Amino acid sequence: MKRIALDMDEVIADVYPKFLDLYEAEFGYRPKAAEYEGGKIYDLPNAYHLRNHLHDPTFFSDLNVMKDSQEVVNWLTQNFDVYLITSTMEFKNSLVAKYDWLSRNFPCISWKKYIFCGEKTFIQADYMIDDKGSNLERFSGEKLLFTASHNVKETRFTRVNNWQEVKAYFEKELATSRNS
Repeated sequence: MKRIALDMDEVIADVYPKFLDLYEAEFGYRPKAAEYEGGKIYDLPNAYHLRNHLHDPTFFSDLNVMKDSQEVVNWLTQNFDVYLITSTMEFKNSLVAKYDWLSRNFPCISWKKYIFCGEKTFIQADYMIDDKGSNLERFSGEKLLFTASHNVKETRFTRVNNWQEVKAYFEKELATSRNS
């Protein structure tokens, strides 16, 4: 089976609603996506300190699941060897919350296939799905960039905008490998 390295934040876990709530609680206004397109919500003027919430041990515990990700990831695990890869070392307090979130929301993937790391340059797989171009740059397999507000101008990688596009991509990959 071919191997897929699957990122967590902004790929299967939707971080933006939480940051939007934090921004609105502090500033009394909920920014529109166009206001932070090409960057992060905490890149808005006077909002960089909101990034400090990433150090809160509970920040990652109740994130929303990306639409259709559970269904598609479950399908992927039936056809591919799927590993969940997430950066945790910068935000060391996130490890337990991320572990619990993954096991609760994606029980189709064993804890034995969770990789908590600092950088992803060592990852060896056939495919990587990530929202950060910097994580894909030195990856040697097929690179899939999952659309997020901060990467809308990135053009170097194959883009997938949602989980139905991810499924369509891998359905084609399966059909191609069966026909060859």
